[in-house]
Parts: sequence; C-alpha cells; structure tokens
Amino acid sequence: MLNIQSKLQNTDTNVFTVMSAMAKEYNAINLSQGFPDFFCDSNLIDSVTKAMLDGKNQYAPMAGLPALSDIISSYILENRGYKYNARDEITVTAGATQAIFTAIAATINYGDEVIIFEPAYDCYAPTIRLFGGIVKAYQLTPPNYNIDWEMVKKLFTSKTKMIIINSPQNPTGVTLSVEDMQALSKLVEGTDILLVSDEVYGHLVFDEKPYESVVGYEELRKRSFIIYSFGKMLHTTGWKVGFCLAPKKLMAEFRKVHQFNVFSVNTPMQQGIANYMQEGNQLNGLANFFQAKRDLFRNLLSGSRFELLPCKGSYFQCASYQNISDETDVEFATRLTKEFGVAAIPVSAFYQNSDDYKVIRFCFAKKDETLRKAADKLMTV
Repeated sequence: MLNIQSKLQNTDTNVFTVMSAMAKEYNAINLSQGFPDFFCDSNLIDSVTKAMLDGKNQYAPMAGLPALSDIISSYILENRGYKYNARDEITVTAGATQAIFTAIAATINYGDEVIIFEPAYDCYAPTIRLFGGIVKAYQLTPPNYNIDWEMVKKLFTSKTKMIIINSPQNPTGVTLSVEDMQALSKLVEGTDILLVSDEVYGHLVFDEKPYESVVGYEELRKRSFIIYSFGKMLHTTGWKVGFCLAPKKLMAEFRKVHQFNVFSVNTPMQQGIANYMQEGNQLNGLANFFQAKRDLFRNLLSGSRFELLPCKGSYFQCASYQNISDETDVEFATRLTKEFGVAAIPVSAFYQNSDDYKVIRFCFAKKDETLRKAADKLMTV
C-alpha cells in the first residue's frame, strides 16, 4: 500500500464537474457550469487558424507574446484609465484560475491568513490551504450579499497577508460599489496586505452602471494582482487564456512561479487573439449582449415559484427556491436535474461549511433557444 498524505484531504471533485456530468447522464439542459453554448466570432477562429498555418506553434515567451501584452496594456488604459507596462506588469496565463493559483502560490506562506468572501469561487480556499495559508471567510448572505467592512476589519490580525475580492461575483452577480472600494482602500492603507482582484466578469456589468475596478484606486492597485479571462471576454472558455496585471515588484514574484507552473501559454491562441483584438474594440456591446440574456431569462421565469435574486453583473442568476421545497440545495439541484431536466449549481458549494440558504445558481450564457427550453421546464417546478 502506498502511504500518501493528501494535501487537500477534504477536497472532492468540484461541483461544476459533478453537475455537468449529471446533466449529461440525464440529458438535462446544462445551466450549471459557466460556459456559453454558442459559437465565438468566426473571425476569431480564422485568426487563430491563420496563426497556426503561419507556423506560430512553438513556445511563446514565458510572460506572453509581446503583441498580446501590448494589446492588453492598451485595452486596460482605454477601459480602466491606467497604463500597465506591457513587459514588466502583464503576464498571459493559462486561464484565470491558473493566474489566481500562481498569485497565491507566489506570496502565501505557512500560517499566513487570507480573507475571502463567501459564497466564493471554489478555487480560492483550496489553493490557500495548499500553500499552508489559513482561510478567514466573511460570510455574505442573500438576497443582497452586502459587505459590512467594519466586520471585515474584525477579521484582521497580525498574520493577515491577503484579501481576495471578486466583482462581479461568482456566483451571486453582486458588484462592488465606489463606497466598497473606498472602504477597502481605507482598511488596507498603511498595511502590507496584498489583494487578488478576480475581475473575470468585469466587462459584464449591467443597467449602464460603471464598473469599479481595483485599477482605478491607487491604494488598491499598488498591492494587487488583477485577474482577467479571455475565455469570458471572447466566449472561448475552453481555450484557457487569461492574464494577470500587477506592479513590477509583485509581477516579478508571480513570474517566478508561473515559469515552473505552465512556463508559457499556447502560442497560436495568443497570436490569434492579438490579431483579432487589433481589428478594433471587439468587446463593444458585450455587456448589453449578456444583459439581454439576463432580462430574457428573468422575464421567462417571472411567473414561476422561484424568487430571482438581484443580478448586477456576470452571467449567473441566483434563485431562491424556499417557496418550493425544504430540501437542501444539493438535494433540490439533483432532483431538478433528474426530474425536471435542468441542471443548476447549489450555492452551498461556494461556502466552506456548505451553508445552505436554499439558493441555486443558473448560468444564462446560453442561446436564447436554450434559455426558453429551460424556462419551460422550470415553470413546471
């Protein structure tokens, strides 16, 4: 017998894998895992294909193709108002999750405490623990999932090393306000606390509201690893291409780990994205595109027994089923998949202690036809 001491003893296969597999087994409409069921722009496919045919198939530079880093720098300047140095402050990553993992791996040591906000994207806590860190969770509750920053301050100790924020948040669709960012800035001022700002849905803020990025707050920016995902921006989640922004000193530490984690990211995808993005601002109208899907899905379910919670951004809609069933959210999501043919995510999966508020999460990044079919089924619940 091999004696292996697991570094993540209580970690099972993540809920997205489980629910997607269940959706396939029961031929259910998959509104669980966060990926589009529609094609990306054919011009982007052509651009990547051309890069392959042009021989761009060998290793890219460790930090990313300069052409893509230049595009990212220009995009952030135009949309966030600050210019990151393309050579020293931007690294192209194998998706956003790898960037988050690398930022934590580069900076968190044994005994360091990291504050996260739950419900939280499920990679945060395991990665912190993997490197000997201690998770300090601030629990958000429905329906609005607001943050009381005075209560957050009470989590601070001499061992607090990092805070991870996510806006718009997965799974809740909540966005941080100006007041939130100002409060956070005040809390970390004069400390050595680092930030990871997960902004993968930062281009999906609805109702014509401005997006409050860490980039716009100098006190936060100077201590932050900021994470983006081309998969979410270009409807290509399977390509696993993202990027990280950070001040030069932090990025140097990030790259020390990145080079031994993935070394570099696939070249033709980088070249294809760079060429595609050079053709103009390909992200214009993206927020309106997904807002229309949010509105369609909400309207289709307006007469159902589900209570739809506020959704200010991302492509996720949370819904309370407390008027429908007393089942746990895992039991309800399982039955919803098996008996009604629609797969969703139980939000308890985003809490370390599996806190159950009778809320499930739907992904509305789907064809309108898919959403209508799913809604027809959900109206019978």
